[in-house]
Amino acid sequence: MLTPSQQLLIALDSLDAAFAPLSESPISVGGCTYCYTDAELGTLAGPAHRVPDDLVFSVATEVPDHWHDFAALYRRLTPRIVRLLATGRLHADHGMVASRLLAAGYRDWTPPERQALERVWDAWWRSALHEYPGTDRAVEVLETVSVCTGSLSPWLAVWAETRSGAAERHFEDALDHWLAERGLADLRLGFYGELLAGPELVTWLLSLEEGRIGAAQLFEVERIAYS
Repeated sequence: MLTPSQQLLIALDSLDAAFAPLSESPISVGGCTYCYTDAELGTLAGPAHRVPDDLVFSVATEVPDHWHDFAALYRRLTPRIVRLLATGRLHADHGMVASRLLAAGYRDWTPPERQALERVWDAWWRSALHEYPGTDRAVEVLETVSVCTGSLSPWLAVWAETRSGAAERHFEDALDHWLAERGLADLRLGFYGELLAGPELVTWLLSLEEGRIGAAQLFEVERIAYS
């Protein structure tokens, strides 16, 4: 049986294949010539697999108005961006990457592209829950996948049923993180706060079986929920 990390790598390879017709065909790339040289713009216009990691990072995090056609550029580099992010090699704000994908119109891409991305989200989330400390904190992966898909519910359901030692330690860390947040009930995820997560998150925490949350922390969750 394949491990969750192996399933993630397979999903990432499938993502490459789904985007291959787009990402390997040369295009015209225009952008801010103050920030990017003609050589860098030329590299971005060529096959995506030849773009160096540092330039992929720039595209992943740069503001959209730095590119003449941000949506097209981000779309063709998405497999590179997502692979680096999901394997812990893109040291960027996870919420920002999710927000950039939304800005690039990810939900309106072709079904094969969307489905390949959704398989990566699922495999990445399950892989994260089975590794501790792993390459990413669970709250970071959760933010990415929930903002991209527009819902916390399916991801929280997977977490509730995953009772590995790694998943439990991630949960303990996440609970500490959430309770340290001011205004948990109004918590928003995404770089621009696209997803209102607080109400759904608080409801989920209260629905967990007895003993999953310690008495002191449960008291705080209930205080937030009913205040």
